[in-house]
This record gives sequence, structure tokens and C-alpha cells, in this order.
Amino acid sequence: MEQNSLLCTDKEFAELYERNVRRIYQICFMHLRNAADAEDAVQSVFLKYIRSGKAFSDCEHEKAWFIVTAQNHCRDVFRLSWWRSRPVCIDDVADLAAEGTNEEYAELSEALLRLPRKYKDVLYLYYFEGYAVKEISEILKRNENTIRSQLIHGRKRLKLDLEGNGNHI
Repeated sequence: MEQNSLLCTDKEFAELYERNVRRIYQICFMHLRNAADAEDAVQSVFLKYIRSGKAFSDCEHEKAWFIVTAQNHCRDVFRLSWWRSRPVCIDDVADLAAEGTNEEYAELSEALLRLPRKYKDVLYLYYFEGYAVKEISEILKRNENTIRSQLIHGRKRLKLDLEGNGNHI
């Protein structure tokens, strides 16, 4: 009987992993700018989850916990590594594409990766994850007006970057 409950736990973990792995990878890739490092970070985030014994109240709580944990883990990795400023390979940026490889999507992803972290995080949560400003402010523990301002400035910087490269997306 006990073995049966362990199998159920494995199944539940597998489902939790499938629900969150892509999102965590995208966040880690945005921060670390390298597919191999992002994959390592994903595994570290799930290991933190396993060690924490965390129970979530609902799907949004689960999603928010994984987003914040992934961002924090990447910040720790970034802070501890002085050589993180290397350029992003266009092949790695293509890994971010949700479906297929679209040239405009790759250019947009590359431009997003070049933004400072404060803009990158907010734009990712708003556009890729569909969070509202209020939810982003709760996740990032920043004032709602700060989030709005970062969205505005992030969009402007993204637009200038894309127009500066001759792209009109």
C-alpha cells in the first residue's frame, strides 16, 4: 500500500514538472543567456522544490513560487560568476521559441535578452506569462507604479533596439 502512494507522489511530481519546466527554462535562459546553464538552473530549481517540501494552495501559488525561485536562483548564479557577460548565440535564442523558429520571434527574443534585468523580468511576466500589473508587483515585491513605469520604459527600449537594427516589429 505504501509503495502505491509513492507511485502516486511520483506521478504528481511528474505532472508538476510538466506544468512548470518550460516556464522555468525560459526564465533561466533569459537570465543566464545559455541553454546549458539554463538547463542546469531548471534542475536546481526543482531540487529546491523537492528539498523544501513545499505545498501549494492553488495553481497560481505554484506558478508564482517557481517564477520567483527561478529568478532568485539565476540572480545567485549570475552574482557568483564574473564571466556572465558573454554574448548570446542566436541558436540559443531560438530555443525560446514556443513553436518553430520564426525570424521575427528570434529577433524579438534576442532584443528582450539585451534589456536590463528589471525590464526583462517585467516584460516577460506581462507578455509571456499573462500576469497583470498587480500580480507582477506581488511576485516581484515592487510597487505597482514601478511595474507600470518599467513596462513603459522596457517597451520603449525594446522598440528603439529593434528599430535601430532595421527591424519594424
